[in-house]
Amino acid sequence: MSVLVIGGDKITRLQSLLLSLGATKTHHWDSRRNSTSHKQLPQETDMIIMMTDFLKHNSMDHFKRQAKKCDIPFICVKGMSGCSECQITQMVEGIRLNKCSVPCQGGCK
Repeated sequence: MSVLVIGGDKITRLQSLLLSLGATKTHHWDSRRNSTSHKQLPQETDMIIMMTDFLKHNSMDHFKRQAKKCDIPFICVKGMSGCSECQITQMVEGIRLNKCSVPCQGGCK
């Protein structure tokens, strides 16, 4: 499973969680530069995690539209709380079973 994380500076804790859930590849865009919002999603992306604490609204909207267009499940989380970890775990399990039922979280719809 390939995961794209957008936002955040240090995602060590998130990378460890994703690795334990079976992610084989994790891409990270910190979204500090304006050019980030013009990037195209990497091919073979299975899931997108948007860290809303560190993401500009325009960038979030851009990637949300791309994810919907490409039918890629995404989740918006605010920081790495226990609740966020639980939501990410549920989403990964749903993707693995081909029945992702976790809607976008974090009020980004």
